[in-house]
Amino acid sequence: MPGLYITRREIFSASHRLWNPELSEKQNIEMYDKCANPNGHGHNFVLEVTVTGDVKKESGYLMDFKKLKTIIREEIISKVDHKHLNSDVAFLKNVIPTAENLVRAFWQVLEDKINGAKLFSIRLRETENNTVEYRGEE
Repeated sequence: MPGLYITRREIFSASHRLWNPELSEKQNIEMYDKCANPNGHGHNFVLEVTVTGDVKKESGYLMDFKKLKTIIREEIISKVDHKHLNSDVAFLKNVIPTAENLVRAFWQVLEDKINGAKLFSIRLRETENNTVEYRGEE
């Protein structure tokens, strides 16, 4: 069945500081405004991981949602939930933790872990009004 997709949604809370060490304090404040607060700030993020592939005849599944949930929770949520993304998450070391950079980093972590399906997109809602979607490198 081409064109079939499944999506798993997870929620995590984390803090971060948007700050580029290559810029001056003035430049960082101009660029990131209150998001450059020295102590950081937090969000309740909504993460959606979408995979695509063929439905398996024996199961009727594209991918078992329980397996997808387990992968996302073990590989991402357990490492970012209630953490400071700048300092507590090894795979985000030296990354400015914008939503754009987070979805790309999450993709790198998950891409090889999804077996029997293909990672299609990762969406991250940082606020009620701001969402980023990434579909890998074309």
